Amino acid sequence: MHPLTLTAAIAAGALTTVAMIKRTEIKRLRHVLKLFSAENIFHNFSHMDMAFNTDRLPAANTIIPLPAGTPMAITPAMQHWINARNVTALVILKDGARVCEEYFHGTGADDLRINWSVSKSYLSALFGVILAEGAIDSIDDPVLKYAPSMAGTAYHHATIKDVLQMSSGLQFDEDYLAFFSDINRMGRVLALGGSMDVFAQKQKASAAAPGARMEYVSIDTHVLGMVIRGATGRGCAELLHAKIIGPLGMEQAPYYVTDGNGVAFVLGGLNSTTRDNARFGQMMAQGGMWQGNQIVPADWVAQSTRASAKTAPGEIGYGYQWWVPMGCQDGQFLARGIYGQYIYIDQINQVVIAVHSADRAFREDGVSRENEVMFQQIAESLANHG
Repeated sequence: MHPLTLTAAIAAGALTTVAMIKRTEIKRLRHVLKLFSAENIFHNFSHMDMAFNTDRLPAANTIIPLPAGTPMAITPAMQHWINARNVTALVILKDGARVCEEYFHGTGADDLRINWSVSKSYLSALFGVILAEGAIDSIDDPVLKYAPSMAGTAYHHATIKDVLQMSSGLQFDEDYLAFFSDINRMGRVLALGGSMDVFAQKQKASAAAPGARMEYVSIDTHVLGMVIRGATGRGCAELLHAKIIGPLGMEQAPYYVTDGNGVAFVLGGLNSTTRDNARFGQMMAQGGMWQGNQIVPADWVAQSTRASAKTAPGEIGYGYQWWVPMGCQDGQFLARGIYGQYIYIDQINQVVIAVHSADRAFREDGVSRENEVMFQQIAESLANHG
């Protein structure tokens, strides 16, 4: 072939490849823009791999199904809540046994559903394991010790504890319903295959000194993931499988949404079944113990789930990527994600409630508190359940 002909052929091939990539990006962006629409949300939340790059974790080698217990009755109040909040899946455990498992809106037991910020609590558990293994010296270490690429950013003087407690002081707009908010700009970077690390490195503005106050900004959790990756030299998806998912024997292999570099979207991208979320919750309810093995250190479970962050007076408490609702005692805490994703854990009554939802009214006044009260009432009603 003549060199000019070969060059033209290569150029044409390159242009075709670029065009295909652009078409894929445009298709993903269109899907993302319709992600939360009323007509698509139920399907989309069980099929996030249609909109984003993903990394499927390996299946567990040994699976031990959750045992079935004495079924509990769905009360009229519970049914009203299920309908009002567009719950898609509900699994309740008492003493480690399933006493309720229901699916709604065309979903099923094997659906891998988006956890949104429930993913943060999984990362907290993973961090506790990495810390205990000695890869990280202390939560009081500076972020830069393990993520030096964050030098010169708003995280320059932050400690690991600061990002665990959502207290980095970063100025960041977390308004999920505002198109040009920082959280939605981040979502578009993710959908178009950009780099989450680069996005984090562009965060320069501070609204407060690190550690001064708790202000929920999701990018803090990505920085925590950078710390884990920097300390171990391994990806968070690989580590989560090795340290948490595999030992738990999850029934369905979960997957992470990833950026264009294959980096797990640890702040909100873990997709798993509701039953397996209940399994994770049961492990936490047992102080990190599962089937006779200490998966997460018991002291980390206790420390991470206490309300230690400097939240505003009268607001829900926060620990290390776990929430502590008002009126709760030590040992009662929850993981929470937008649109109504929850794992509620009550160590006192040995009750775990895993919920997936598609609640487009999740930001309305009183909704979050209504959910917390419902969980507390269910747990108390099961205190003497046989």
